Amino acid sequence: MSIALVKRAAWRGFTLLEIMLAMAILGMMAITIYRFVVTNIIVLRVSSEENAAEARYSGFIHLITAQLQDLPGGAGSLSGEPFKFSDQSRDELAWICGTGPGLATRYAPGEFMVRMRLQPVNEQSGQMEIGFLRKPRDAAEGSTEGESWVGILDDVHSMQIRYFDPRVNVWKEKLEWNDPVPPLVRLIIERRGREREAVIALRRTPLPLLAQLPQAPAAPQPGQALQPGQAPRPGQAPQAQPPPKK
Repeated sequence: MSIALVKRAAWRGFTLLEIMLAMAILGMMAITIYRFVVTNIIVLRVSSEENAAEARYSGFIHLITAQLQDLPGGAGSLSGEPFKFSDQSRDELAWICGTGPGLATRYAPGEFMVRMRLQPVNEQSGQMEIGFLRKPRDAAEGSTEGESWVGILDDVHSMQIRYFDPRVNVWKEKLEWNDPVPPLVRLIIERRGREREAVIALRRTPLPLLAQLPQAPAAPQPGQALQPGQAPRPGQAPQAQPPPKK
């Protein structure tokens, strides 16, 4: 009787092999859950960084659009120079800026010469950023008195600026101070391996340029004879042409 009770008590416990299998299953489940949590954290971090970068880029485009659209339409208010270093475009754009909240010059007297350019973040790092180099307009040429730098968009590899000339219907890479303000300015920015393009409208396209665009032929009215080489409208049967005169 005592031997049977001992055997029944031994059957109620777990063997070493069963315990090891249970620990292995629990370990695999813990590793799977850990990898799932880490992957989701990485995805959320990358998504938040992309959203922040997109917000900064949109804010930069809105700021430069407001600044350029506030310029007078005559000559002497905007200029652009093309530059290229190590096969990377680093164009510059300069304009005359008055006091206002756009470039933190609300309480500053007079006008400013503002240059939008690419500049290294620091001397040790090769990372570039787009910013505005502000300087009082009445400052002497070559002087750095009152000059300040405002960084706007970081981690930028290249910046290309083109100016639309409606007189010849082409994009120019250079704009002189004595040239009139173009109707369109195109920005191509390479940032984090992606090229972003933005076309900023400074003023309306002149009517003579619209008149030069090819116009579609007017559709014939019902019952009206088709002109030679003109296609009928959808749903209109082609009319029989009179026989040629002998």
